[in-house]
Amino acid sequence: QKDDDIEEGDLPEHRRPPAPIDFSKIDPGKPESILKLTKKGKTLMMFVTVSGNPTEKETEEITSLWQGGLFNANYDVQRFIVGSNRAIFMLRDGGYAWEIKDFLINQERCADVTLEGQVYPGKGAEESEKGKNKTKPEKAKKKKDADKKSSSIKEDNRATKQREDL
Repeated sequence: QKDDDIEEGDLPEHRRPPAPIDFSKIDPGKPESILKLTKKGKTLMMFVTVSGNPTEKETEEITSLWQGGLFNANYDVQRFIVGSNRAIFMLRDGGYAWEIKDFLINQERCADVTLEGQVYPGKGAEESEKGKNKTKPEKAKKKKDADKKSSSIKEDNRATKQREDL
């Protein structure tokens, strides 16, 4: 290390030593308690989907209200709109992520919140989505998309049609 007089709090997040974990606070029945402690003090992002079919401006207004509510409750949250019905909420301290998630899923227009690979349905979710906490099935979804693409390629491929004619 250099002889710089940089205080520990001024170091970038990846250079700071991790906070010690108090294992006495971990509840073995709740895996979320382990995540809360390991994410404490680290930047964390969560995806939020607005229900209905909002425009980007409506999504901006709705998530702005949610951000204001969180700000009033002393949660430091930054918000980025990433689609017509989707936003990213970035937290400086990931230890509060589950409390913020609980606030968001209780909002009328919240379809779901994705946090650490888990999708939590909100009040605004369709009935088929409610009732279960699911892990994001990215691999299965990619496989289904690939199957759809390959079947559409087979149907649209001219060489295949000529072969059938022969």
